[in-house]
Amino acid sequence: MLSYRHGFHAGNPADVFKHAVLVTLIRCMQEKPAGITFIDTHAGPARYDLTDEWAQKTREYEAGIGEVWPTRSQAGLLQDYLDQVAALNPDGALRFYPGSPLLMAALLREVDRLVICELHPSEQQQLRRELGKQEQVTIHAGDGYEALTRHLPPPTGRGLVLIDPSYELKDEVDTMGRALEQALRRFGHGVYLIWYPMIEGREIDMEVLPARLGLPEDRWLDLQIEFPEAQRLGRMWGTGMALINPPWRARGPLTELTEQVFQGRVHHL
Repeated sequence: MLSYRHGFHAGNPADVFKHAVLVTLIRCMQEKPAGITFIDTHAGPARYDLTDEWAQKTREYEAGIGEVWPTRSQAGLLQDYLDQVAALNPDGALRFYPGSPLLMAALLREVDRLVICELHPSEQQQLRRELGKQEQVTIHAGDGYEALTRHLPPPTGRGLVLIDPSYELKDEVDTMGRALEQALRRFGHGVYLIWYPMIEGREIDMEVLPARLGLPEDRWLDLQIEFPEAQRLGRMWGTGMALINPPWRARGPLTELTEQVFQGRVHHL
């Protein structure tokens, strides 16, 4: 199973897909002028050094960001995402990789807000060093699921919640389901983006969530990709991003990104 320390896996193929989807979704939501509150329930550090011992131990980034980095000058649908990575590496050499908190913070408009949640003290410290002085950013030191009760509904009236746990706990989907039930009661029209791995021998069944939450067809979208053989991460053979309340203006770009760039599949209810 995945280690809970994000540094081992930063920039791997799952990260590339997850963060490309995240950037695309945010840009689509920002086509409307009203402010958005972004909530990252399992933030991790904001920035990863791909030369440190954790990243070098697994070298998972080589099959992920390392594969697409050379295309950054002509990246098509990945251009915006790769521009965010390039901003951390101005000399052109790939060393630093942004986590989701840093990506979202970089995309904030003046009317937007960001709440980042993290349990681990060392990673909380890194978040404070990177983002603690940014007025639009709130760092919540604690459980991200519990934070949803405190921060929903958002004062901006619009919101995107990124849920990105490690899935080390066998009851993660059940815990997530309970948190989403409460979140949807408080903020039913919010957008919820859920990352999940696809692992041989331990299937994570996202299909239980729409029924449990009583979601109709137009309120659920599931984006899945399968890694090429050379990019598989042990027993992890693919990954997915499930959306609750996917914005209509984002459906086309997300479908195009998933199917054309990643040769993946888009599932509806």
